[in-house]
Amino acid sequence: MFGLAVSSSWGNGHATLWRGLIGALTRMGHEVVFFERDVPWYADTRDLTRLPEGAELVLYPDWPAILPRARAEVARADAVMVTSFCPDGPLASELAWDAAPGPTVFYDMDTPVTLRRLDDGERVDFLPPQGLSDFDLVLSYTGGAALDLLRTRLGARRVAPLYGHVDPAAHRPGKASEAFRGDLSYLGTYAADRQAALERLFIEPARARSDRRFVLAGANYPKDFPWTDNIFFVKHLPPADHPAFFASSRLTLNVTREAMASMGWCPSGRLFEAAACGIPVLTDSWPGLEDFFTPGEEILVAGTTADAIAALDLPKADLARIARSARERTLAEHSSDARAAELVALLGGSPVRAAPEQRSLACGE
Repeated sequence: MFGLAVSSSWGNGHATLWRGLIGALTRMGHEVVFFERDVPWYADTRDLTRLPEGAELVLYPDWPAILPRARAEVARADAVMVTSFCPDGPLASELAWDAAPGPTVFYDMDTPVTLRRLDDGERVDFLPPQGLSDFDLVLSYTGGAALDLLRTRLGARRVAPLYGHVDPAAHRPGKASEAFRGDLSYLGTYAADRQAALERLFIEPARARSDRRFVLAGANYPKDFPWTDNIFFVKHLPPADHPAFFASSRLTLNVTREAMASMGWCPSGRLFEAAACGIPVLTDSWPGLEDFFTPGEEILVAGTTADAIAALDLPKADLARIARSARERTLAEHSSDARAAELVALLGGSPVRAAPEQRSLACGE
């Protein structure tokens, strides 16, 4: 795998997804090697230094320095994956096509953003110049119309969704912390295209309910962000603190980036993380949401400030019922193990499930 970063979750939602998926693959008996360019902003905020047994994290300074090692790993791999926002994506793609004996895969974890940038005439650095036609399989974090556009705009031959997920071992009901105590929480990196919805569903309710406590955690928030006296800020929240953060509020909010919300079928990993932690979730609406959670029964949906305030005022028993239902569905359908099994099936393989000492034989060495 050649990706953005698995070692740091700072402003990087890919990290927790990779950690869950890699952990699930190794539990199935597969071996994983993840190549990550070692850049200062992730090195300074690194919250993971080793992957689980059966997986290896390779940090490298630049492509020429790592090319011999990368070529050797690609040549012995059963599958090679390159992802969106990989800083050496085009070079890794060329290497995969040249040296991989098995299927080559591109995983766009940001498909609506990729397509929006193309529509705006921007150069998308992580895409090969010829598009995606040379990959055996193109995976998308977003389903629906995004799959057709990957074919028509970028030439993908075979496409399939691989949605977000959660590792229940990392995200589970936790113990509340006074540091994170609030009535409504929000966990997310700042994004300009989320700001309008965040103001409508979080900031305006905070202004309207000055007696309630609101907690926001994330990176890259600007100095002119419209804070209120009852919004409390956590600058960076490592994944290990997520269960305590979620457990410390009555309700947590999910806000989808505009490009993803307009395309639909784009469940944020935060939805599954919060649900696995046993906290009721309030979300903005987008097409396809009901394919993942049943509105009103497993998740609350808000379009206006009044909707958000009404959700915040629901009785504790109603919120607890919704949280239980969402957790049950998440563990059954949206775990990292479930997504890993989907990935292996898409690659045409079957679960290895070998004991650790048998893994080298199971992987064909």
